[in-house]
Amino acid sequence: MIERHDDICDVPGILVGHDTHLEAGTGCTVVRCLWPALGAVDVRGGAPATRETALLDPLCMMREVHAVLLTGGSAFGLEAAAGVMRVLEAQGIGFDAGVARVPIVPAAALFDLGVGRGDGRPDAAAGARATEAASAGPVAQGSVGAGTGATVGKLGGLEWAVKGGMGSASTALTHGYTLGALVAVNAVGDVYDPASGRIVAGARHPHGGGWLAAEAPRWDGPLAANGPSLFPGAHTTLAVIATDAPFTKAELAKLAQMAHDGLALAIRPVHTPYDGDTIFTLATPADESGAASAEGATRALALAGAAAVWTLARAVVKAVRAATGLYGVPAARDLPFGGS
Repeated sequence: MIERHDDICDVPGILVGHDTHLEAGTGCTVVRCLWPALGAVDVRGGAPATRETALLDPLCMMREVHAVLLTGGSAFGLEAAAGVMRVLEAQGIGFDAGVARVPIVPAAALFDLGVGRGDGRPDAAAGARATEAASAGPVAQGSVGAGTGATVGKLGGLEWAVKGGMGSASTALTHGYTLGALVAVNAVGDVYDPASGRIVAGARHPHGGGWLAAEAPRWDGPLAANGPSLFPGAHTTLAVIATDAPFTKAELAKLAQMAHDGLALAIRPVHTPYDGDTIFTLATPADESGAASAEGATRALALAGAAAVWTLARAVVKAVRAATGLYGVPAARDLPFGGS
């Protein structure tokens, strides 16, 4: 019997590794594929920092993804992808380009430079360590990897934010397939539990205990008063959705699009001009003999998309509930009114 951990590593062929730099308040996370996966991406935030996303367009010829990197450090952190590639190349993994094998490693970064030490960013060595640390789970969650310096609830400014982090969850699909989500939550908005409708982590009220959003929202208030702290690229939630169902590259693009509803369920507001919200999707079928008819495939995709929404929303909530207070930014679970 296969042990399940309720994380993305429940999906066959998926490994996860973290590299955490506590002193600097940053880190990176690698989702590694044991065999080449199909991949797609959907970017909804207004300020993304990404690498190799154009290659995932269904119109592009590439049909292999060997790893996905989620990293802190803003655009500086994208350097970590070079380390991921170096490890994979040394193991003979990559797209066969004739004269060399080129590992395909899409990546996205979040902004955590305002937490911890801003001059410490994930580099190639960090990416290599995360790749070498990749395992079949259980996935460490909370203030680790790309979620180390993550924060949420910044509508009142970083001073009143709480810790974000890394979260993961999985769901069983029909016909024995599995879908998993991994997410680094570093949002402008607050995090809500979709099951209860309550805030579990968000902007703290500067005039007393409780959440800022507990008052009637004033969109001319916190945003206007704290505008200088809310500059584009300073936030961002990054996710990977993986499944062993035999979807095509175009179907994975639709799956990524649908999965963003999971962020909308759990994070309010989301997809703002200040966020770089990005979702990668991966398919790791051991073979494609289970591919259904056109009608059956459409139904399977619709069901998988619905599962992705709720699985990702659960992962977002798990991320902030597992987070640890660091660098003067408290965790929601340590607040008398938090973690409900």
